[in-house]
Amino acid sequence: MAPKRRDLLKAAAGLGLAGIGGASAWAARLSEGLAPGATLSGPRIDLAVDRGAWRVRGRDGSAVLANGALPGPLLRLREGQPVRIAVHNRMREATSIHWHGLLVPSAMDGVPGLSFPGIGPGERFDYAFTPRQSGTYWYHSHSGLQEQSGLFGPLIVDPEGPDPITSDREHVLVLSDFSFLSPRRILALLKANGEAFNYQEQTLAGLISGHDQTLRQRLAWARMRMNPTDISDVTGAVYTYLINGRDPEASWTGLFRPGERVRLRVINASAQTIFDFRIPGLSLTVAAADGQAVRPVTVDELQIANAETYDLLVTPEDKAYAVVAEASDRSGLARATLAPRPGMTAPTPPLRSRPLATMRDMGMDMSGMKMGSGMPGMSMAMRDPANAPGVRMGPGVEMIAPMPADRTAEPGQGLDHAGHRVLTYRDLVALNPNPDVRSPSRSVEIHLTGNMQRFIWGLDGVSYGQKPPPYMFRAGERVRVTLVNDTMMAHPIHLHGHFFELADGPEGFRPRKHTVNVAPAGRVSWDFTPVEGDWAFHCHMLYHMASGMFGVFAVRGGAA
Repeated sequence: MAPKRRDLLKAAAGLGLAGIGGASAWAARLSEGLAPGATLSGPRIDLAVDRGAWRVRGRDGSAVLANGALPGPLLRLREGQPVRIAVHNRMREATSIHWHGLLVPSAMDGVPGLSFPGIGPGERFDYAFTPRQSGTYWYHSHSGLQEQSGLFGPLIVDPEGPDPITSDREHVLVLSDFSFLSPRRILALLKANGEAFNYQEQTLAGLISGHDQTLRQRLAWARMRMNPTDISDVTGAVYTYLINGRDPEASWTGLFRPGERVRLRVINASAQTIFDFRIPGLSLTVAAADGQAVRPVTVDELQIANAETYDLLVTPEDKAYAVVAEASDRSGLARATLAPRPGMTAPTPPLRSRPLATMRDMGMDMSGMKMGSGMPGMSMAMRDPANAPGVRMGPGVEMIAPMPADRTAEPGQGLDHAGHRVLTYRDLVALNPNPDVRSPSRSVEIHLTGNMQRFIWGLDGVSYGQKPPPYMFRAGERVRVTLVNDTMMAHPIHLHGHFFELADGPEGFRPRKHTVNVAPAGRVSWDFTPVEGDWAFHCHMLYHMASGMFGVFAVRGGAA
């Protein structure tokens, strides 16, 4: 439907201080500093999507913007209160908005070709739903590669009753990765060479100094045609890492009064980057994961994968602090500042040494085994279909991990020797009782597969472009899903329209999430109760999804 003149005028108003319903002064105060006039709330909100320039490190780059900003405006909703969000597409290409983590009807989920046709050039689509939960979430495009170009923003749902997480002040921190290369160019280079952006190769100097692997280890990896420095597909070689749309030199600043309890709502809206988040000199109390409150746990650092959110509580003193989000491959970082007064700053810590993949990351735990022993046999085992009977073997399957392990008690790749406490999934315990504590009536195993050199990705050996059948479920049944990562790359897997409970946790209080990072050669099990509809299920590494790691959970009212 073409937009009417009055609707375009209303959308233009969204570029200022408020949407149609007006911005709550209380909401703006709580989330101060995100961007000027960037909080929209009320029963009717307008978002205008268009292409424009965004300045990073003094240079204008091409971006897809919501209401003229990157990230888009903060949408502040309230649990139980209906909202209508009109999205106006002012581009010459189709677009869409997915409400990441929100439990909405499938027709409002925003996945073109699955839940709705998409929003054509010059068209408007009204999303109408009633939030059924509270917490920290976000929204982003599910069309093409627009998410990489900047079409994303934060979304907060305030509880209808008292908030279990209390604070004196809060700030929203949206982490992202920006490139002056177009997303299509990035994908084309990855297709030509899966290591196109890996500028951290091992050197002869590293071998001589013993800084990296020994000669025997390097020879073993070479025989398997694997590269232990291949941690991230796209790196700081072409990315600038941003917090709230600001590069490290522009450094976004959030203010506080000394002694205040400050809530940080941290959202990883990056296309392809896992971040290691810390604030040197401050302990972080984790109060929520993926919008769901957890029993408070205090750490010094946490790894936040693409599409995950964490609510953190800090109590800063009368000084400035550097907020550091370091790319997990150590090729760059995003930084912001927490300070009691404008103009204050804190030193940026240097990048830490880049991590190397290990035999455990290939599903071969070498503890107790001499390096080099049995390597030819292990190389063959990596490609033995008997290790994954449900996987369709072919050019899209480079390896099958022979010994995948549950790695949810580990802190994340590159953080095992951080020297301080790092959050693990096993640390998370739900604050509120799980809504469904039934035992699963059946189980489903799904393998995450790929060919890193050809940059082909899939589920159970099949890329989405090959039109695989959907995974079938019956509405209301209780199912255990086990994800097995047969690749050397981490995969943050997201299920639309649902929360699931991680299988490892205290009975009745297992952590509830909508996205889980499956470590290289790792396995993660979770239980969920399917809701009727067709739901996207995919890796939230944008280029992995675009290259095939995408599927559909089809939930029907009758027999599965």
